[in-house]
Amino acid sequence: MKLGTENRNKLIAAAALGVVALVLVARMLFPSAPSEPDAPVVAPVVTAAPPSRPAGKSHGGARRLAAGPPHSIDPSLRYDWLKASEDTKYEGNGRNIFLAQAEIPQPVAPGQTDAEKEKAKGPPPPPPPPPINLKFYGFASKPGEPKKVFLSQGEDVFIASEGEIVDRRYKVLHISPVSVEIEDVLSNNRQMIPLSQS
Repeated sequence: MKLGTENRNKLIAAAALGVVALVLVARMLFPSAPSEPDAPVVAPVVTAAPPSRPAGKSHGGARRLAAGPPHSIDPSLRYDWLKASEDTKYEGNGRNIFLAQAEIPQPVAPGQTDAEKEKAKGPPPPPPPPPINLKFYGFASKPGEPKKVFLSQGEDVFIASEGEIVDRRYKVLHISPVSVEIEDVLSNNRQMIPLSQS
């Protein structure tokens, strides 16, 4: 087995790259302490100079303060800018944003409360009577006897003739060849039930 001696240049380059990688990893994991001694902190000299631009009005009516150059990262305190902001006065459109009373419109005429509106409408109309949920699906007539019909409600099946009461609630009023007239005796609701084809 050969250890790469046939291409010595590749072996040297790989070793050099490995050493550089180890040095970079070591610097990232263990940063070195600063080599310079702590320098004393010097307070910047502040001069009271007039603003570089006069304060003007923006489209919203607020005054814009003069700003330094956009690339300036000077952390010093600008007393001229503070003074300009202290001298700024609110010049709105006449509406005081700090008083809630100014925003309440005065009523033109006396209004009505919701309860008064309900009284003016009157009582609500009575709810419609419940539908009769019987199905008419056939006849049960014998010659010489009065007509009888088959009526169903869910899984219950009833046989009734004219004048009889079904399910202690529904009275059969009239039987015709295509429909039956039923009256709900509890709500006095009448309804025609057509012959069901199913």
